[in-house]
Amino acid sequence: MAILAFDIGGSSVKHGVWDDEKLVDKGSFKTPKTWEEMKEKLKKIKEKTAHHFALEGVAFSAPGAVNQKAKQIEGISAVSYLHFFPIYDELEALFGLPVAMENDANSAALAEVWKGSARENDTVLFVVIGTGIGGAVIIDKKVHHGPHLFGGEFGYMLLDGDKTFSDLGTAVRMARRYADRKGISQDEIDGKQVFELAADGDPLAKEEVDKFYFYLTKGLYNLAYAFDPEKIIIGGGVSSMNGLIERLNSEFEDLLKRINYKTFRPELEVCTFRNDANLIGAVYNFLQKNQRAID
Repeated sequence: MAILAFDIGGSSVKHGVWDDEKLVDKGSFKTPKTWEEMKEKLKKIKEKTAHHFALEGVAFSAPGAVNQKAKQIEGISAVSYLHFFPIYDELEALFGLPVAMENDANSAALAEVWKGSARENDTVLFVVIGTGIGGAVIIDKKVHHGPHLFGGEFGYMLLDGDKTFSDLGTAVRMARRYADRKGISQDEIDGKQVFELAADGDPLAKEEVDKFYFYLTKGLYNLAYAFDPEKIIIGGGVSSMNGLIERLNSEFEDLLKRINYKTFRPELEVCTFRNDANLIGAVYNFLQKNQRAID
């Protein structure tokens, strides 16, 4: 039996089939502009897939706050028509199969504790570093959503006055600060270029890179002591940067030397899965929700 998986994003919808312990038959289509168009696309993919696989259910990774009890997507996202209606019921009627759904960041975290960097761990934080900072809290290999569905919304944490983790701890915001200080358009430079300029000796770029690492380390330190996880997994675009974990470990050593009481340094690791993470995690969520035996 196989599971059809979809990952709904603001610009595209990815899909694949989990069969024989691997993700196969992958593809994608442009995110439709309306819910009716979305349902038509999803149904066509399901009908085509059913000709080649014996499907037992459909798994979704979606933006927004997925309310498992109410069986709807709350909050806001780039795909506004997904929110605040009984989406589970409509999808199960559309497919004629059981449906499970989880938030995209939570799905990526589930992929890591199932098959990825945290497969040997039960209590894990997954920190996604993009335009802002998001993530997931995993306890006993399950998502901790919280009563307000804000579990893993690390970016709202205040780090300096009224400046949040998202304001201070991302490469995107680092690049914007550099552009403002240089008096150039923010569109002219990105985080990767600032890192390269710093490596080449640009003093302003080095200052901003140092600030990025300082605040990222400070945020991760706070999370480590709030949740005491076995491991913190770093995801998002910055996770592919060479030397990231080594630099963060060095920053942690410096931070711990400045603190006059005995502490621990959290175990940091980058994510294993990238483009397929949300699909794989959506499958794991489906298996958990349907109480299937999971290897």
